[in-house]
Amino acid sequence: MIGNGDLIVKVDELETRLFINNEFVNSVSGKTFPTVNPATEEVICNVQEADAADVDKAVKAAKAAFALKSPWRSMSASDRGKLIWKLAELMERDYAYLEELEALDNGKPLGREGQYGTKVDVALTIALYRYAAGWADKISGDTIPVDGNTLVYTRREPIGVCGAIIPWNFPLAMQSWKMAPALAAGCTIVIKTSEKTPLTALYVSKLVAEAGFPPGVVNTLSGYGPTAGAHLAKHPDVDKIAFTGSTMTGRLIQSMAASNLKRVSLELGGKSPVIVCDDADLDTAVNMCHVGLFLNQGQCCCAGSRIYVQDTIYDAFVEKAVAKAKAIQMGAYNEAKSEQGPQVDKIQFDSVMGYIAKGKAEGATVMTGGERHGKKGYFVQPTIFADVKDDMIICKEEIFGPVMTLLKFTSDDEVVERANASMYGLGAGIMSSNIGRALGLANQIRAGSVWINSYDDFSVQAPFGGYKQSGNSREKGKEMLDNYLETKCVFVPLQGPKC
Repeated sequence: MIGNGDLIVKVDELETRLFINNEFVNSVSGKTFPTVNPATEEVICNVQEADAADVDKAVKAAKAAFALKSPWRSMSASDRGKLIWKLAELMERDYAYLEELEALDNGKPLGREGQYGTKVDVALTIALYRYAAGWADKISGDTIPVDGNTLVYTRREPIGVCGAIIPWNFPLAMQSWKMAPALAAGCTIVIKTSEKTPLTALYVSKLVAEAGFPPGVVNTLSGYGPTAGAHLAKHPDVDKIAFTGSTMTGRLIQSMAASNLKRVSLELGGKSPVIVCDDADLDTAVNMCHVGLFLNQGQCCCAGSRIYVQDTIYDAFVEKAVAKAKAIQMGAYNEAKSEQGPQVDKIQFDSVMGYIAKGKAEGATVMTGGERHGKKGYFVQPTIFADVKDDMIICKEEIFGPVMTLLKFTSDDEVVERANASMYGLGAGIMSSNIGRALGLANQIRAGSVWINSYDDFSVQAPFGGYKQSGNSREKGKEMLDNYLETKCVFVPLQGPKC
């Protein structure tokens, strides 16, 4: 247990206001909402609640910051990059505080003993801002050899005012996945955080002002989807909306954005398959499937939640997977050895427990877990279902919790067809010691990311996104910039002979 004296986050010092035009302000309505510690079910603090009036204020500030001759529009690309780099430096200075604040609000472990936790999230967040900073002065167009005596060139220009609606499962990382490329491209942004986890984005906003970003470039709103989020998606002065969340909500965002045909990028749900071949190293396969499912309490859009194990090694895999799941240490973020924290709130806890009940009712076999852990906090036991069939609800729908489903397969052709028989296509895993076989399977799987003998590698240089109803566009990697740029083509007739 980490004693309270060892923690540096002081609840009575938390910033809870909205961040608009480089100032922290109360909401227009004066309304607040509670944010809850999921490990204790106790209120951490009350946060100012944004609604349509606050969205209007934030968008107005972002629009003014994007106006011609504004400090932001007039700034050189290299100076934009320096500001983004400065923000990363400030986050690194305050990394321990950010680790604790994220863990307190979200419930995930700190991860300072080598296990996954907010320590990893903060490091990846800082890395992405630095990566984006390096791209700021490398965005360029082309000269095009057209027919006729004409100079034709393209310019990559910032799309304008961007809205971003970010989820609660990786609050800092998801903020960076939207904000870093938008700033590198020269856009301004209004961020609507999840009402479940608003605190770290507000702290980063404080660092935005300290870094020296001009007023209005970054604006942060805490609020609910049907009020603040919907108004941002519909707003006529927002040129682009980026959303990470469920596929159902993504459909709504896309329809709302049609009001002014704003650009939309979506990173949505998943039901990712992992194929464990009979020639896989069994320990590696079990370890990677364990990471792929139980990381972040199973609250990961690309969680490897449909695990297809070849029939000849199925029993051995189940035995090892169950033993590893039983060894997971559960606890609150201030318990140093904790590997699995609570689900983010009661809504998510009830949803996961509901899916576990459906799995039992459908006839799947609970090999371990299947119940609540403890009497306080939203903890769910690490759960493994065996004897799962493709038509079971727990195999078709995104559970977003620590629930692993195990299925048998016989042949590669069969498992490819079954793995692809989903409306989702976000991630996938292939476990095989035969690299030719693994690559052949990877090429046939309809998914945006395929991990071979690994899982959940989120290197900032690599693009991430989905096929089918797991979304569109890509985040991270150089492809992330395309979400925030327009291409302008300029034609200049030339004199003299063509040469």
